[in-house]
Amino acid sequence: MAYSPPSLRLYNLLLLLFCSCSSTLLNPTSSYAKNPTELVESICKNTTTYAFCVDSLYSDPRTPTADAYVLAFVSFDLAYANATRTEAYVRALLGRGGSRGEYSRLLERCDRLYGEAVSALALALNDLDSETYSELASYAADSAREAGDCQAAFRGTAFRSPLTRMNRDLRGLAGICIVVSNLFTTS
Repeated sequence: MAYSPPSLRLYNLLLLLFCSCSSTLLNPTSSYAKNPTELVESICKNTTTYAFCVDSLYSDPRTPTADAYVLAFVSFDLAYANATRTEAYVRALLGRGGSRGEYSRLLERCDRLYGEAVSALALALNDLDSETYSELASYAADSAREAGDCQAAFRGTAFRSPLTRMNRDLRGLAGICIVVSNLFTTS
């Protein structure tokens, strides 16, 4: 079953899909980026890249007033938007190429992997909608692994991955999702 977010979240997701074109999703001069809320700071200090975490979370207008539950939606919506945007980009690359050689096979592998990442993140969003939190970190880890596997597919080949930044961003966003997920599974 395909994931169908509520209308407000759909609007925010579409806004993210069509308006955020770089990995730094926030205007770095924003006062929020310089002074994140305590909750955002406590989340981001537990990720691998603090600045990426803060910038990413504050790219969503819900973040400044968000509680843990809303930040879970923000983080998973961001990861879902990245994964669906990357999947569409891979499909566009496949549609442009006429050859069926090794490069196309690598892109087809990434297309499958990103399809799995999108599915995992959709399951996470469905679980958030139903207030079921036990598998959230697992879904996020799955999406990070899919991005890592896509990147690894290009290693040792004559081709440079056109998805390096997107793979890195999804792994970073998934890391944020994992930290946020832990807010719901620890007592």
